[in-house]
Amino acid sequence: MSMRILVLISGRGSNLAALVEAAHAQAWPAQVVGVISNRPQAAGLQWAQSHGLPTQVLDHQAFASREAFDAALLQACLAHRPDVVVLAGFMRVLGEAFVQHFEGRLINIHPSLLPAFTGLHTHRRALQAGVKVAGATAHYVTPRLDHGPVIAQAVVPVLPRDTEHSLADRVLRAEHQLLPLAVAWHVRGELQLHEGCVHHRQGAAQTLFFPDADLTPAMAVPQ
Repeated sequence: MSMRILVLISGRGSNLAALVEAAHAQAWPAQVVGVISNRPQAAGLQWAQSHGLPTQVLDHQAFASREAFDAALLQACLAHRPDVVVLAGFMRVLGEAFVQHFEGRLINIHPSLLPAFTGLHTHRRALQAGVKVAGATAHYVTPRLDHGPVIAQAVVPVLPRDTEHSLADRVLRAEHQLLPLAVAWHVRGELQLHEGCVHHRQGAAQTLFFPDADLTPAMAVPQ
């Protein structure tokens, strides 16, 4: 039976598109069954609708409290009967009750090499810190913000003339390869979570390196 993937977005939906395209091209034993956004104007909603995906908007500003929004979002998610929920640029911090309901099957993509630069403005903070590499992390979500078990990471260089925008663009393009890889492993049952660490059962590389600006992967580090 095909697993059901539900995707939560807040913006343009480029990671959503990467997921849908990878699921089709690689014949995953899973499919995206719906898209929910907390922002009515999210461009990703139009992309989803144009590809025949059911969409729903739950505007967080319409709720009296964070808890009320979380409760409504949980019910909206459950209506899709998801096997896995993917936060693909979903810009809301989810409460403990929501996170615990989907424990072990709630995946997020974060634009930094966690645990560095949790939260917002990751690229600005990376440049201010003078780091020489940046990247993205796909991880399971826990109640502690941006600290869940790491599934995989993508490493990109910080170039001498980088701006916040140019670095963000490079990291986002790496995300488009990293997130589908992590979700594919999950739906294929290839991941093992033990004592807070995620390992690939067949020893596949969980670190992707993109040594230059064109984002051609050069090598990976086996786990």
